[in-house]
Amino acid sequence: MKSRKQRLKEYKAKEYIVHLLSELSNYILESHPSRMVISLHQEEDGLHLCLVDNCPRTEDELFAMRSALHPQARPELAEYYGAMEGSDLAGKARLNLIGWQVKDAQVARTANGTQIDLWMGGEKFCATQFTIPKKNDAPPPSGGPA
Repeated sequence: MKSRKQRLKEYKAKEYIVHLLSELSNYILESHPSRMVISLHQEEDGLHLCLVDNCPRTEDELFAMRSALHPQARPELAEYYGAMEGSDLAGKARLNLIGWQVKDAQVARTANGTQIDLWMGGEKFCATQFTIPKKNDAPPPSGGPA
């Protein structure tokens, strides 16, 4: 039987995953794709979330997406968000509730649109359970020849 602490952690993880799916799918749907595919590979202490759509995007849009998935710390906001969320950064606080962090994130142009890959996990995250391309194996940001 699972302890109350374990059940709470699982509930928080599920809640966060649902929120993450909602936010990312809402962002994709703002571009009015005629197709969107969401794939979730979930393990005990991590996940791989992949979203693919058929909306072509400019390099500036792809750059903005990459930047959003790899946020920089904003020390000037740490006190404000720390008071709100109990941590130094809002996003970090939400992930810390379940003990997870972003392990890798990639945005790439596909033949017909855009693909977003996000890998998240905790201390026991095992990258071998997931297919995370090495940086030199990843497609170039523009989707064109290397």
